[in-house]
Amino acid sequence: MSRLGICSVTLRHLDPAAVISAVAGAGLECVEWGGDVHVPPGDEAAARAVRAATLDAGLAVASYGSYYRAGHTDPGEFDAVLRSAVALGAPRVRIWAGVTGTDATPPERRRAVVEDTRRAAALAADAGVELAYEFHRNTLTDGAAHTLRLLDEVDRAEVRTYWQPPVDLPDAEALTGLDVLGGRVAAVHAFSWWPGTTRLPLTARAPLWRRAFERLSTEGAAPLDVLLEFVPGDDERLLPREAATLRALAAV
Repeated sequence: MSRLGICSVTLRHLDPAAVISAVAGAGLECVEWGGDVHVPPGDEAAARAVRAATLDAGLAVASYGSYYRAGHTDPGEFDAVLRSAVALGAPRVRIWAGVTGTDATPPERRRAVVEDTRRAAALAADAGVELAYEFHRNTLTDGAAHTLRLLDEVDRAEVRTYWQPPVDLPDAEALTGLDVLGGRVAAVHAFSWWPGTTRLPLTARAPLWRRAFERLSTEGAAPLDVLLEFVPGDDERLLPREAATLRALAAV
C-alpha cells in the first residue's frame, strides 16, 4: 500500500544523475528531492531537468523536501519553493513548523507558524500541491500529540505530517505516536538511529519498522511514501542492502 523510495539528502554528495542511478539500481520506486543541493528553490530549469531524468529512469517524484520554516522564513521565499515543486512535478512539499520546540515557543510565534502555514497551504492548493510538516525536535512537531494539536489549529485538509522515530524514543513509545497521528501521516522517513543519531543499518531496528508497517497498512493510516533517509556512512554502496531490508519489512 506504500511506495518505497529515498530522500535525495541521503546522497547529497552525489549529483542528481548519480542519485537516480543509485535509486533505480536499488529497486526503489520514488525520490523526495531535497531543496538543499539537488533542486534549489527558484531554479525551475534544474527542477524540470531532475523531473525528466527521474521519470526517464522509471522512477516517480515523491515530494519536494524544502527547508521552508513556517512562521520564520521570509514568507516571500515560499514562492520560489512552490515554483520549484511545480516544475519538479512534486505532489507534496515538506515544510518545517518553526524553529523552536513546543514548550519553548511563545503564543505569538505559534500563531505566526499557524498563519503562515495556512497562507502557504492556500497557495500550494491553488497549484495542486499539498504540504506536510517535517516531524522533528526543536519545532512545533516535536511529538505526536503536539503535531496533532498543530494540525488541528491549521485546520486545512491538505496539510498533514511526516513521521519518523523520534531520537532516543523506545520502540513502543514511538509506535504509540504513530497511532496517535493515524491518517494525518502523509509520508515516512525510514532510518535506524540508536543511541542518539548513531546511524545503524535498518535491520538494527527491524522490530520497530515491522510493527510500523503493520500500522501503516491499516485502513486510513497508509502513507503515500516510505522514504529511506541517512544510510550508515552516507554510503551509496549500502543502498541496495538497505532497500532490500525495507522491502522485506514492508511485506507485512
